[in-house]
Amino acid sequence: MNRLKNLVVNRQRSQRKAVFLLLMFEFLSLSLALIYNIESIETTDFITYLVLLVSTIVSTMILRKISKSDVILLMIVNMLFSIGVAIIYRLDPALGKRQLQYYLFGLLMFFVTYLILRSNQSWHKLSKVYFGISVLLFLVTLVFGSYLGGAKNWIFIGNISIQPSEFIKVPLAFYIASFYTHYNEYAKKPFGKYYMNLVVYIFIGFLFLQKDLGTALIFFGTMILSQFVYDKDRKLIILNMLAMILGSIVAYFLFSHVRVRVATWKDPWSDIDVTGYQITQALFAMASGGLFGSGIGLGRPDYIPVAESDFIFSAICEEMGIFMGIAVVLLFMILVYRAIKISLIQKDKFYSILAFVIGILFALQTFIILGGVLKLIPLTGVTLPFISQGGSSMIAGFILLGCLQYCGEEVKYGDEINEE
Repeated sequence: MNRLKNLVVNRQRSQRKAVFLLLMFEFLSLSLALIYNIESIETTDFITYLVLLVSTIVSTMILRKISKSDVILLMIVNMLFSIGVAIIYRLDPALGKRQLQYYLFGLLMFFVTYLILRSNQSWHKLSKVYFGISVLLFLVTLVFGSYLGGAKNWIFIGNISIQPSEFIKVPLAFYIASFYTHYNEYAKKPFGKYYMNLVVYIFIGFLFLQKDLGTALIFFGTMILSQFVYDKDRKLIILNMLAMILGSIVAYFLFSHVRVRVATWKDPWSDIDVTGYQITQALFAMASGGLFGSGIGLGRPDYIPVAESDFIFSAICEEMGIFMGIAVVLLFMILVYRAIKISLIQKDKFYSILAFVIGILFALQTFIILGGVLKLIPLTGVTLPFISQGGSSMIAGFILLGCLQYCGEEVKYGDEINEE
């Protein structure tokens, strides 16, 4: 018994040290953006900086008070955000301030999501609601959406732009968790074990109509990986993988912008001034940064089109170095690792599956955008979670993070130690 108490005490001490180190990292990262603009700094910039620091510290303190789980998840995301906003602020202070607004609203949604989940224990019974919400968002996008970057996945309301497909990831995760929680009940119905496949294929059909193939790839991958872990029918997994390959071939011949991206991926140097300009500039930027980077403000990430969004990883590597790029990848790996660990330890089946699906969503989105930036796969129009400039991705990411935080709520330190 004394050994168990000592383990718990040591664990709590190590977590407090980790929180302190993470806060110091955020302080140093956010200071870089101001140091670069020190000669032209304005009062509003200092206010922005202080609000950002206070919000990260206060959010951590509040979460420690209201949650029985640890705060490492939020701290990891705050670190990712601090790296991203430093580069965004350096590229365009106006975008940096707007990113702060998205972050503050995302934090609010994180706590709101967490409290809503804690107020009800019947989320596993609402699979039809999750499907209905998703279809409604898809229909709204098809009717009122606008094309941007070859895909019809944006809705503009005045100066506000919304990407509904980012928010559909939330009901998708809940639907998959609900389906596998009640899998034995579905299996007794005619074709019941294929319900999730049908639902996800409907979602992917909508995404094909919108030409949003990056999100379609994330949905496909999430379904297949969930089946690999929770489904006993291996033939179905193989069929879905074949369907994904066939769908990719069909998309290549149907959509001209997909053919351009594949051609650019294969040989961007053949048309370096037009279609290959973006990816080649990104590769040049990462190469010029070296291991330690050129320093904030000393590189030229402004040569990369949309460096604040799709290619922000290249800007980070150029000015902060390959080591910082590796650190970003490691932070995402830790985030996904903790999601899977929560899934393994959580005793409630629904929340266990939900944690796994959320971890897979973060992992796939990160892999797809980093793979595109590094020219490992054709580029798609998805964002780097919590780092890229954009409100929909930031807010949807914090909603998923709030769900993940609650999934770890029932994990007791003693139970976790015993499992280990």
